Amino acid sequence: MPRGDKSAYSAKQRRQARHIEEGYENRGVSKKEAERRAWATENAISGGGKKSGSGRGRKTNKGPSKKGGRKGGRASASRPKSARSASARKAAATRKRRGTGSSRKRSSTSRARKSSSRRSR
Repeated sequence: MPRGDKSAYSAKQRRQARHIEEGYENRGVSKKEAERRAWATENAISGGGKKSGSGRGRKTNKGPSKKGGRKGGRASASRPKSARSASARKAAATRKRRGTGSSRKRSSTSRARKSSSRRSR
């Protein structure tokens, strides 16, 4: 099997690597470097390609996934409060302008649907 061959990886692993790669590209990393980092991260999470066979699975390592959030939180905490709140105001304005779901409250129909599903249990 030549180096770089991804045939030993499952569909889920390929999908996760693709999502990780997109995240790097959104942050301005080149396509080639983003792909390299994505597969390195996926290997760190899953321990490489998933070979078939009973008893050959491994636990997933969630550390690399948590690392990004921890690094971002640390960077934010080192900034002054005025800068953090200015960023928050800017983000809120962007969400309002784009109309994304993160700033809007849930509609009454989805709340009603959720409460009725609780009652039926």
